[in-house]
Amino acid sequence: MITVHDHGSIRELRLSRPPANALSPELLAALHEAVEKAPDGGARALVLSGAPGMFCAGLDVPLLLTFDRAGIHAMWRALYGMLRGLAASKIPIAAAITGHSPAGGAVISTYCDHRVMAEGSYKIGYNEVRVGIPMPVAIMRCIALLVGHRQAERLCVAGLLLPVSEALSIRLIDETAPAEQVVERALEWCRAITALPARAMLRTREAARAELVRLMDEGLAGELDQLVESWFDDETQAHLHALVERLAQKKA
Repeated sequence: MITVHDHGSIRELRLSRPPANALSPELLAALHEAVEKAPDGGARALVLSGAPGMFCAGLDVPLLLTFDRAGIHAMWRALYGMLRGLAASKIPIAAAITGHSPAGGAVISTYCDHRVMAEGSYKIGYNEVRVGIPMPVAIMRCIALLVGHRQAERLCVAGLLLPVSEALSIRLIDETAPAEQVVERALEWCRAITALPARAMLRTREAARAELVRLMDEGLAGELDQLVESWFDDETQAHLHALVERLAQKKA
């Protein structure tokens, strides 16, 4: 589910769960483990990438609708734990956003240090509300650290998916590159950041990201039960089942 490519001291972790890199408990666990093990494996920075045209489609809703409450609780814990792992990573992480990045895909990129997105007619954003999922509080607060409170409110409440140009203008992403150069540009950023004096850079980075870690710790401690209740709310379930029906019609 994670394909590893080493570029010298920089490790690329490529999401490899066709067709859309939708997030399952197994993929969440694999990504979390790969991020945590990378420094001990000699990596000095990470690049997270996806498939051409699709970085990550977010949660695997058709799969998750088959889960009971214990399974959904475990899924939210795995997601929050993985995001905390990104926030607390001992080494810098660049997201090479290789295409569309809705919902959970956008969330993953939020917890990276730097975001490079492919140019083109791709969309990125937090569209959870549009499919009936209330935006998790800890995640929304982390988004606000990235783009500011007002933009986070606008994006999350309306469940907006933005074109690449608008995402860049509000700093949801840091830069763009031609699709075939996205990974290389992310690698270049990693090379530049790791060329700095290591101790000074890493200590400063840790301090800068401490609030991300704190918010995820609070979320893990206090939000999981509410997230489960929200998932099984009648309105949420109706919208999620409608989403699955639309997806099935597209495949037909």
